[in-house]
Amino acid sequence: MNDDPSRLDDPSAEPDMNDGPPPTRCDWAGADPLMVAYHDEEWGRPVHDERQLFEMLCLEGAQAGLAWSTILHRREGYREAYEGFDAERIAAYDETRQAQLLADTRIIRNRAKIRAFRENAVATLRIRAEAGGLDAYLWEVVGGEPIVNRWARSADIPATTPLAATLARDLRRRGFRFTGPVIVYAYMQSVGLVNDHLVGCFCHPDHQDRLDRSDSLGRSTDSPLR
Repeated sequence: MNDDPSRLDDPSAEPDMNDGPPPTRCDWAGADPLMVAYHDEEWGRPVHDERQLFEMLCLEGAQAGLAWSTILHRREGYREAYEGFDAERIAAYDETRQAQLLADTRIIRNRAKIRAFRENAVATLRIRAEAGGLDAYLWEVVGGEPIVNRWARSADIPATTPLAATLARDLRRRGFRFTGPVIVYAYMQSVGLVNDHLVGCFCHPDHQDRLDRSDSLGRSTDSPLR
């Protein structure tokens, strides 16, 4: 129980996770604090920032054949090595810089994946010129709104979908690499184009909507009938 008197009569105060049992999460979050934070604060939440969309596209490709936790624990190293995922800078990397990255222990030292980052940067600059950027291009694919699924079990979630396969083909046509259908679907999940939180997870929009409505009623001083 929280005994802070400043919170007792304030319905707008944020709930304290220590006040009761831990929230129910998708089982893949596990117990790793970094994975839990990623699940709670990032996965499935709509992203519109160009830099972040580019970063996640590269990192999802870097994950190929590996666990996401492996990449997540190296994400800060990737950000340092790749200058904050500045696509213009990365697109200009020469072979000397590519060789330096191949020796950089902060990242996964795979020649094909390192080459793909540069090719993805070039393709990203092209898509900015042709389609207005990754944000405009990607969100048009889903009609501007996240696809919200309602899976009961992790086993129900598909590895990919026809829409992801179509997007993967177009990305490859545009010059992106490590963007097969499975990787692209994982990317769609990570940047919130698709919300695949389980229905029992507290991050699923159904639960968030109820929390938002409850919070709104608790803080409102107007008549709810207005």
